[in-house]
Amino acid sequence: MEKFRKTSQYLLPLEKPDNTPGQYDVYPTFNLGNGKIKAGFHSLADEIAREKTVVIDGYIGVLFDLFKQELNLCLQAKGIQAVWWDIRAALKSEEEINTLAAPFLGGDDPIFGKRADFNLSDYFDAGQLKKIQPDPQAPMNILVGCGASLAGWKGKLIYIDLPKNEIQFRARAGVIHNLGTSQTAAPKVMYKRFYFVDWVLLNRHKKAILPSIDIMVDGQRPQEISWMKGEELRQGLKTLATNGFRVRPWFEPGAWGGQWIKEHIEGLPKDVPNYAWSFELIVPENGILFESDKNMLEVSFDSLMYEAGTAVVGEACYNEYGDEFPIRMDYLDNFDGGNLSIQCHPRREYARRNFGEVLTQEETYYVLDCKDDAVVYLGFQESIQPAEFEAALTESFQKNTPLDVNRYILSHPAHKHGLYLIPPGTLHSSGRNNLVLEISTTPYIFTFKMYDWLALDLDGTPRPLNIKRAMENLYFDRKGEKVKQELISHPALLEKGADWELWHLPTHRDHSYDVHRYTFHTDVEVKTEGKCHVLNLVEGEKILIETAGGVRQQLHYAETYVISAAAGSYRLINQSGREVQVVKAFMK
Repeated sequence: MEKFRKTSQYLLPLEKPDNTPGQYDVYPTFNLGNGKIKAGFHSLADEIAREKTVVIDGYIGVLFDLFKQELNLCLQAKGIQAVWWDIRAALKSEEEINTLAAPFLGGDDPIFGKRADFNLSDYFDAGQLKKIQPDPQAPMNILVGCGASLAGWKGKLIYIDLPKNEIQFRARAGVIHNLGTSQTAAPKVMYKRFYFVDWVLLNRHKKAILPSIDIMVDGQRPQEISWMKGEELRQGLKTLATNGFRVRPWFEPGAWGGQWIKEHIEGLPKDVPNYAWSFELIVPENGILFESDKNMLEVSFDSLMYEAGTAVVGEACYNEYGDEFPIRMDYLDNFDGGNLSIQCHPRREYARRNFGEVLTQEETYYVLDCKDDAVVYLGFQESIQPAEFEAALTESFQKNTPLDVNRYILSHPAHKHGLYLIPPGTLHSSGRNNLVLEISTTPYIFTFKMYDWLALDLDGTPRPLNIKRAMENLYFDRKGEKVKQELISHPALLEKGADWELWHLPTHRDHSYDVHRYTFHTDVEVKTEGKCHVLNLVEGEKILIETAGGVRQQLHYAETYVISAAAGSYRLINQSGREVQVVKAFMK
């Protein structure tokens, strides 16, 4: 078949590869036991062979035509001549769909829009939906496409899921397009519409039908699917929601990217210029991997929140943020790379009003590793004059000339295990030669870049700047000595035992979350107290996590793990042979 993805990253294999003991695992799975995950179209054809009516729904980016072709061949081999129906026949015109989407796409803005407030059903003509009816004379009727279950057919419901990174890789290859459109567009244009419209509509739809899904299919390998029964999927999700889990990370090169991830994490392609990001826990785009008989199946993280969100984050957090998982962790790697852009993030009300987000980007930089010359740019010089600063930024942009950064911006020596606080509206950047564990609230695309060191993106074009939006959000009183006092965390000992200590790494008053760090030699017991905990092993080779529910998971250096609020308590057991340190983030 034609090339269906454009990326240097490996396609998820069907079978879980062996991981080097004690090393970071790029394919973290939750084992369901034997016989739960099946592989191939022939096994799926066997499963549905006796059905009279089948509905195949799924996510944007799924190659439905290819799926139909492969499954139909297997059905024909069994002597079943299915009649196929396409839900696209009931879509409104492309012009009508574009009109619905347009108010949420930010006009000519190259990056930002606002989350759509309508539903997937609004893309369909109700009269045309009613006309799509199964043929009572056919041996089998199959209705297929995004939103197929909206037709109301009674029958076996199959859902094909697709990870968000694979959607982007397919968009870059030009083999898919946005929901309800017939043409591909530039990848960044498509991504903006995915984020603000397509994913929003399809997530609402997925939540509505999740309890009714009979078969879940992983569609990222178009000719080598894996699948499992819906009730077993939902039971697996409930187990995670009452214990804990690690999501599947994914990795991306970038303009300023570095070499630390390439050198320290096995199982990744090495024929890339760098790795700038590791999406450790950016859950709008992460998936969860299940395993059975070594077969792997990935479902999007939102499935977990839709099945048991309160158990995952706790009642108070769910009441405030709903299905939005509130904390993210990711790595910013610019070891032997470049500086990140000088940037800030929107204040909360600005994000709500302009982008429809319930949270904004309340960041911190936890320095996992750094070289001796590394710095963190944070806050302003005492002498800052906003109008002068804006004029200098504008001149740098218009004339493509360097900005005298140190004239306006403070830089601080980067210290391993230091925590640098970046509440909304704070000017910041990571200087080169840092590996930053970025701990933040979940939104991740709302970055107002003011200066990008005259660097070009990997495609050779300048990255968009947002000087005007930055000026609308910056706090210019975060300057001078106040930065050292309020924006660099000062650890304080909270508790200690025979061979363990619990340290508080205070965050800013404008942060919705807080950070603790455990240091221990043998083990330590932790209570969730009704809150979700996000952990990262920041010192030591490995530990064992054991929940009160009996789930045991090994965590390796630099890996991220989520303890569900409903777990109640858990134990961290040192397996490193030396002192270890674990960072814990949780909502205040």
